[in-house]
Amino acid sequence: MNLAAFEAFVKVMETGSISLAADLLFITQPAVTKRIHNVESYFNVRLFESAGRGIQPTQVAHSLLPQVKTWLNELGSIQHTLSHEHESVQGLLKLGTSHHIGLHHLPQYLKHYVQQYPQVILDVKFVDSEQAHEHVLAGDLEIAFLTLPPKLDERLNYISLWEDPLIFVAAPFHPLATVKQLSLEQLITYPSLLPAAKTYTSQITLAEFEKQNLRPKVSMTNNPLESIRMLAAIGLGWSVLPQTLLNDELVRLDLDIELKRTLGMVWHPNRSQSKANQALIRFMQSQQSYA
Repeated sequence: MNLAAFEAFVKVMETGSISLAADLLFITQPAVTKRIHNVESYFNVRLFESAGRGIQPTQVAHSLLPQVKTWLNELGSIQHTLSHEHESVQGLLKLGTSHHIGLHHLPQYLKHYVQQYPQVILDVKFVDSEQAHEHVLAGDLEIAFLTLPPKLDERLNYISLWEDPLIFVAAPFHPLATVKQLSLEQLITYPSLLPAAKTYTSQITLAEFEKQNLRPKVSMTNNPLESIRMLAAIGLGWSVLPQTLLNDELVRLDLDIELKRTLGMVWHPNRSQSKANQALIRFMQSQQSYA
């Protein structure tokens, strides 16, 4: 029995899905299933039952979860402490990432990292950039990959990794889709679909309107950008999305405005840094030199 099996159990319990747990752990679904079976064999219990196309945790699984999480946290703390005194890179590394970065930018890097450092156990938390920023500041995460805030916090260290162009989009049948040389004044006459105003991405967009003393007509706010893309694609409003999310269900609106956000990583220099985190920072920096 190894830690990876218990980590898989926790991820399946948190997500309620074998496939989502596999995505978070950067392994295949059969590998997750095998690890769950290992835990079941170890305790001689049944942890999950089939429920339609999904799975349903048993009462035993619900009882076991808090004890396993406590044990993993305690063991992680021990490994974190010892990793400072050990030459090899190992132990638990708690990192956060926004959904967009975790799905569209980070996987290839983490895949190579875990292959290079197989003794590191990654605990990946999917959170909004703003929350990830606060978790690093509070010490709940060692490092986070996020949209960098418009104003950087002097207490933290940042590295810019990717420039992420933002584009104005709408469904092909939206009234604005065929209009040439649009202005922001024309946009505000139609509903918009934007992330919550507190998000860094929304702040970048709203700042452009504020330059002309304008404010979009926001019909609804949704933080996950993939959700906003879906709502824009069915014609509920125009939006501003990363260029990486543009698909054949959306068209780029004709505005002579260039927006972009910077994606990067952040960590707290005055908090104890595990060797696993130091190695990840060096690894990301080395990869950027070849980007």
